Amino acid sequence: MEYLSEAHSKLLLAKEWLVKVDNDRSTPYLFKFYSSTVDLNCLIVITDTKHVWSEVLSSRQLARRWRDCNPQDVTEDLSHNDEESWRLKSLEFVTTLHSLGGVANLTFEQVKSNYSDLAFELRNDTFRWRWETFSVGPTMSAEILSKHLIMPLISATHLAFFSGDPIGSLPEDEVEKSVDRVGRVGRRAVDTHVKNTLSRPLVATTLRRMGAIFNFVPDPPRIVAEVQTPDLRPPFPPPRPSAAPELLLHPAALSPSAPQNLTAKSPSKAEKSAPWAPSKSPQADGSVTEEEPDEEDYTLASRKGKEVMTDRRGANARSCSPVPSVPSRSATPNHLVPLISRKGPKRCYGEPSSPVLQPPQKKSKQVPALEPLSDDSSKDGQKACAGQAKSSTRRGVKQPIKRGGKRF
Repeated sequence: MEYLSEAHSKLLLAKEWLVKVDNDRSTPYLFKFYSSTVDLNCLIVITDTKHVWSEVLSSRQLARRWRDCNPQDVTEDLSHNDEESWRLKSLEFVTTLHSLGGVANLTFEQVKSNYSDLAFELRNDTFRWRWETFSVGPTMSAEILSKHLIMPLISATHLAFFSGDPIGSLPEDEVEKSVDRVGRVGRRAVDTHVKNTLSRPLVATTLRRMGAIFNFVPDPPRIVAEVQTPDLRPPFPPPRPSAAPELLLHPAALSPSAPQNLTAKSPSKAEKSAPWAPSKSPQADGSVTEEEPDEEDYTLASRKGKEVMTDRRGANARSCSPVPSVPSRSATPNHLVPLISRKGPKRCYGEPSSPVLQPPQKKSKQVPALEPLSDDSSKDGQKACAGQAKSSTRRGVKQPIKRGGKRF
């Protein structure tokens, strides 16, 4: 038994499609037939536009099939030449049946069979013929439908829509020329041919409406001959959501390396505006105030300074209190560290007018007050200390002093 091949498919390209309808199932069938009187064989391809079946018969199979369908016309014990002549006449008759004029007068009926996928009969009142076809598979089915049905229909659609005159009203030779012209142009570039045919709005919308109506779409789309070119610019992305107000005010809080306390870099406005105040009132320690010495006393103290400073250094240290230096701006206000200058002279009650933050004092036992010095020596020491203070700073307001400084 021989199956359909690519060579058989090429033989069917020059054959027309024949149409018969199964009235019991209301299914149309399209089929093509080919026969060769040289090889005494024939073949058929049939489709319902969804599946494809085929059968190939040799000379022996053709004679056996005719005898099974028409036993009343069979003669037995024929010679070899008579058998060959009879087979040839039977093939010619079957070929006549599978023509446009012959198939129209035949009855199509699908029958049951235990040997094939699709069996059907073509008959009339005098004879009967049966085909036992087999499925050719999806790959070859698609190729057969494309070459034998879809592409010719696309070219015929192009001819029907873009011909100057209606095809049905033209004579046969004019139709042949138009078909040959369209076919030759289309086979040179199949892709361009299909694009130019189906991309036309009139053809595309006609096929669209035909498909919608054929499949019972309630509101079929309209047919249009011209379309407008849409705007093909892509839409802009949506704007990003705005950041929270706290994130905008404190961007440093987002970074992990940022300090947790933002006031460590710079003091707050309240700290900048508030003046430095002494930590403790001088009157709370029971100190007294004295007037600053005049310039005449400074002249006298400068003469006796060298002699008095040697003997009275201890007394001057008690009467003079050390003043811390101004803290740097880079230091944190919460952790101020007092610094004492080692190069500058010790300052006494002759301080500048700007207030200075006093360093924190440790709690310690009170030292008993020293024995007061004589009036002359005390006065000389105070004048010497005042001379040192005036040499580096200007005169200021009266400042309280402590009696009995802390020992180092």
